[in-house]
Amino acid sequence: MSTNWTEVRVGTPGEGPYGVTLAGDDVWTTLVHAGAVTRLNPGSGAVERFEAGGEGSRPMVIVAGPDGGVWFTRNGDDRIGRITGDGTVSEFEAVGAPYGIYAGPDGALWFTLMNVDQVGRITVDGEISLFPIGTAGGFPAMITSAGGELWFALNQGNAIGRMTVRGAVTTYPLPTEGAGPVGISAGPDGLWFVEIMAGQVGRITSEGKIRMYPLPDRSSKPHAVVALDDGGCWITLWGSGSALRMDAEGEVLDEVVFGAGTEPHGLAVGADGSVWVALESGSLAHIHV
Repeated sequence: MSTNWTEVRVGTPGEGPYGVTLAGDDVWTTLVHAGAVTRLNPGSGAVERFEAGGEGSRPMVIVAGPDGGVWFTRNGDDRIGRITGDGTVSEFEAVGAPYGIYAGPDGALWFTLMNVDQVGRITVDGEISLFPIGTAGGFPAMITSAGGELWFALNQGNAIGRMTVRGAVTTYPLPTEGAGPVGISAGPDGLWFVEIMAGQVGRITSEGKIRMYPLPDRSSKPHAVVALDDGGCWITLWGSGSALRMDAEGEVLDEVVFGAGTEPHGLAVGADGSVWVALESGSLAHIHV
């Protein structure tokens, strides 16, 4: 498959673009070191910037919400942030180093709390409920939704967690010790996840069956993953400054190299199949498929 990519500057190298999501025609990005969020209009190229707690707030993962706004975690100052379409910024306290966030099956946002072994639920009105993950020191990372339930990676628990909307948890241990799972995304036939310490991509079915796919470069540090409608996925490789597309059987279809020091983290896939990747070097990469 032939791909090319273009680069759009949304911050400086020290500000660290980290999470990215699509909402309507706009591309939203967190600047983890600057405590800000940007909105890019791809048509005009205009970039708007929104204050999101300032330095130390560490806005990280961002997602489009069911209310038309975007929601994001502020890992450094224990907040969940929201920005509406008209640019109104609000925040809600969520103690425990929030990291992953996803629009759940029940009209609420679900997020992970890394330091307290909990998953949180926040309504669009800001009401928060907390649920234990059942694993001490599990360090829950990214979270997604499939089959009416929540699924999340346990970075230090070396497992994939599954939670009902009522808080019942099932845990699936991973076969590789110290694998460090981070990203997770639901597809049409199970969920994809990545292991940043083991250099592997994994797939887990709704029955808990796990299959692993070692990457060509085991030191490439896969970070985020987005499942595709065709059963495959895109992943970012933080350690090697690139992104990979894989098919449903784990075969590499394409690799896009951004370059040394770009540090790709979050990614989002548009309706047209193109891919947006947050480069901590200060830009968004737009992969044209």
